[in-house]
Amino acid sequence: MNEISVESPGCKSAKTKTDTKKQIFCNRPLNMRNVNAVGFDMDYTLAQYKPETFESLTYKHTVRKLVHNLKYPVELLNWSFNPSYMVRGLVLDKKRGNILKMDCHKYVKIAYHGFEELSKDRKVEAYGKFLVSNSFDEPEYALIDTLFSLAEAYLFAQLVDFCDRNPGSLPSDDYACLYKDVRNAVDMCHRDGTLKQKLAEDPKRYIHEDESIVPMLKMLKESGRATFLVTNSLWDYTSVVMNFICGSGGVNDSTNFDWLEYFDVVITGSAKPNFFQEDNHANLFEVEPESGVLRNTNNGSPLPQVGNFAAKISTKDNNAHKVFQGGNVSHLYPLLKIETSSQILYAGDHIYGDILSSKKTLGWRTMLVIPELDKEVQLLWELRDDCKKLRSLRNDRDDIEKEMHFNQSLKSASPDDDTKQKFISKIQKLEHEREKMRSDHQEALRKLHQEFHETWGQLMKTGYQNSRFAHQVKRFACLYTSQVSNLGSFSPEKYYTPSEDLMQHEYNSIFES
Repeated sequence: MNEISVESPGCKSAKTKTDTKKQIFCNRPLNMRNVNAVGFDMDYTLAQYKPETFESLTYKHTVRKLVHNLKYPVELLNWSFNPSYMVRGLVLDKKRGNILKMDCHKYVKIAYHGFEELSKDRKVEAYGKFLVSNSFDEPEYALIDTLFSLAEAYLFAQLVDFCDRNPGSLPSDDYACLYKDVRNAVDMCHRDGTLKQKLAEDPKRYIHEDESIVPMLKMLKESGRATFLVTNSLWDYTSVVMNFICGSGGVNDSTNFDWLEYFDVVITGSAKPNFFQEDNHANLFEVEPESGVLRNTNNGSPLPQVGNFAAKISTKDNNAHKVFQGGNVSHLYPLLKIETSSQILYAGDHIYGDILSSKKTLGWRTMLVIPELDKEVQLLWELRDDCKKLRSLRNDRDDIEKEMHFNQSLKSASPDDDTKQKFISKIQKLEHEREKMRSDHQEALRKLHQEFHETWGQLMKTGYQNSRFAHQVKRFACLYTSQVSNLGSFSPEKYYTPSEDLMQHEYNSIFES
């Protein structure tokens, strides 16, 4: 267990030993006493997949679909996937074949064409001349905002490189068409059950075991809160994954539904983020767990929904129907017996599909799961002296610029040429020191970022600014953490409070005086 001395967010007491893997970070106050229902996404939230096996499986079968279904060259079958190359928070420029990392102000700081880094001039030419700020959103761009997107982003970069080196060898030399084909191939893998079948055969190979999940769910239930699962996965796959996560001894049994006792409501095939739209008119179907049959259908057509679904849900009756498919958020509230949106805390991994929609549209309280955070927090602690050195270099550079301005003022006020020449010499010397200081700072900053990731740097930073991903996390996630089971490490009555918000003038007064 890695332990570091940290101060819990919002806590004003003395520093205490805290397990880095158990921390929950708070962006806005959240009193758990006001939360009556806690909901979860499944994929990459309750179920943490292993990128080296699961994303590699996705990559391999996507390449096969490109070759066998979309007539791509056979040699693609010899390609391999590097699961550590891509990171979350990047943006794909479909038109130009570029992969971008930008800061919170949407300035592109790092850009690659395929795997070739763009020069500063090429970067400015492509992204630095907008009269109106570029939104970097669909349809021209694709957002790598979930870990599921890493394999397809890597494959897109490979295809861009291959296309440039071998013009005319692919079905299209248009980068946007290449991306569209990759997306279609990924969708084929999901539709034909290729990935589901492989995972069902050996879930332990593809999913991390977390023995803290069940105790966390039990704690929430025992505290009197309703618990629910809303996932885009269909029932057959959901049952396999959840039985593995909540089952005993890591043995998977697709006919065992004991895991349902930890949830009041399970909604599969939810089609998030549309699920969170109250004007979405999708029908809600009951699912028969044993057979997967949708009970309120008649030859594929929805039957009228008769009666109050909430009346059919009883936390004391394990045989009550609690598994559904489809529907929308307006179905969920009566099922949970919830009256106001603010009574719900929802945990997910997808910044757009889970967090933004539920927060911005409904006002739910949100918790974003960021598995990569474990490594980031640990490295930040180990590299804390380097971070301090960087701040010191920036302060020294600012001091030199102040001294330059002071000498410039004295030079302008000097009555004779000899005195002016002395100030000119002094200013030139200071200019040299400033450029060296700037160069030292840039090199130190580059090396620091490479400690986190050789290509893309620190997840939550771009240079010394927050990254676009960090900006989204801060804006839409009430809480964020590396593992959803970390909820079980804190009291279900906890009042989460963030550290004090400071403007720059306050920060300078407090920390740089």
